[in-house]
Amino acid sequence: MNFFRQIVQKPWVPVVATADELIEGREFPDPPIRIGLRVFLGVVTVIFSLLVISYFGRMAYNDWRAFPEPWLLWLNTALLISSSVAFHQSLSAIRRGKPDRVKDGLLFGGLLATCFLVGQLLIWQQMVASGFYAEANPANAFFFVLTGLHALHLLGGLVAWGKTGAKLLAGMESDKLRQSLELAALYWDYLLLIWLVLFGLLIFT
Repeated sequence: MNFFRQIVQKPWVPVVATADELIEGREFPDPPIRIGLRVFLGVVTVIFSLLVISYFGRMAYNDWRAFPEPWLLWLNTALLISSSVAFHQSLSAIRRGKPDRVKDGLLFGGLLATCFLVGQLLIWQQMVASGFYAEANPANAFFFVLTGLHALHLLGGLVAWGKTGAKLLAGMESDKLRQSLELAALYWDYLLLIWLVLFGLLIFT
């Protein structure tokens, strides 16, 4: 049969493969939205890396004055860790076919992340009230820039969280939101990793 097919084949006519032939033995590449997120995270990594390098370089100057360690930083760290865990629980619930737990994990994760942002605002207010202004000391300026930039990225994640939650509350099947939750969990893990680096930088240096 293959010999007959080779004889009658017209080499000047382009061969169009069937869907089964394309699928067999091949894996589909990542969807564009996942690739886009990875590219975005790569850019963010470069930005934070440059800031961290600048932080260590600026510490060598004599005008660097250490700022106090707000205890709320520890509480905020626990909140962000719990938020990431909640997103993973929601994703796990989708995989196990438990839609009720999907809603609970998604809601809890977003609320914890919101509490993290509120805690950051309280820290900034405490710093300003105690006279630790950004222009008073390079260490203060780096504190506001690093924590503010991280909070801005977390706020963007909460916007995506709100859209996903709205679709879930509107009755969309949780299976159709699996990709959104996978991306949200990946993004939250990344922000948690960035925060742990910043937390160690601000506390132990």
